[in-house]
Amino acid sequence: MYDPTVARLTYRALLGRRRALILGALPLLLIVIAVVVRALTGADDQTAVNVLGGFALATMVPIIGVIAGTGAIGPEIDDGSVVYLLAKPLKRPVIIFTKLIVAIAVTMVFSAVPTLIAGLILNGNGQQIAVAYTVAALVASIAYAALFLLLGTVSRHAVVFGLVYALVWEALFGSLVPGARTLSIQQWALAVAHKVAGGDLVTSEVGLTTATVLLVLVTVLATWYAGQKLRSLTLAGEE
Repeated sequence: MYDPTVARLTYRALLGRRRALILGALPLLLIVIAVVVRALTGADDQTAVNVLGGFALATMVPIIGVIAGTGAIGPEIDDGSVVYLLAKPLKRPVIIFTKLIVAIAVTMVFSAVPTLIAGLILNGNGQQIAVAYTVAALVASIAYAALFLLLGTVSRHAVVFGLVYALVWEALFGSLVPGARTLSIQQWALAVAHKVAGGDLVTSEVGLTTATVLLVLVTVLATWYAGQKLRSLTLAGEE
């Protein structure tokens, strides 16, 4: 289910100079914010929660997921170079799964690692806040990568749709409409963070069991459907 050649090509596409600069901008900004906030306010648990929850998990992780997930396959479909990949004797689900692994790895590195660093800067992992949000970033990375990889497979406007979901649905509607929070990867990840941190500082609108089921369900279904769409794309090209 994993092809090293496809993985190498995908890494090369995602970590090219321009895309790497974009991927690194938000993590760098998060760390700068953490340093400034720590210098101005000192170590404070609630401040750490506000920064890690309000910027890292709510903004940085989904945007990086959009860039990595859609960038793993979208550009190849747009410029037609995916035809050369599909001509190889590889099963389409293998291609999708390999690209998903790469997208997850890139999203985790550029989101979870800086989240941990920022958390340690902000309050030294007091009340397990840094670790809790790092774990949340890790599990969110998996679901975001799968969802946005699917969008990159089915739409030429995947980046736009991904940003709409991440910044409009989760950030805007999620804060205004209580029911929308149930369908939010951010809230599912927060449920895991709440379990890790304990206490009342890290909260979620979704229970841990529900969140776990939905995270797995979205990841599996998105990956499966992306494989089906890639198979139909091959058939359309062959016809």
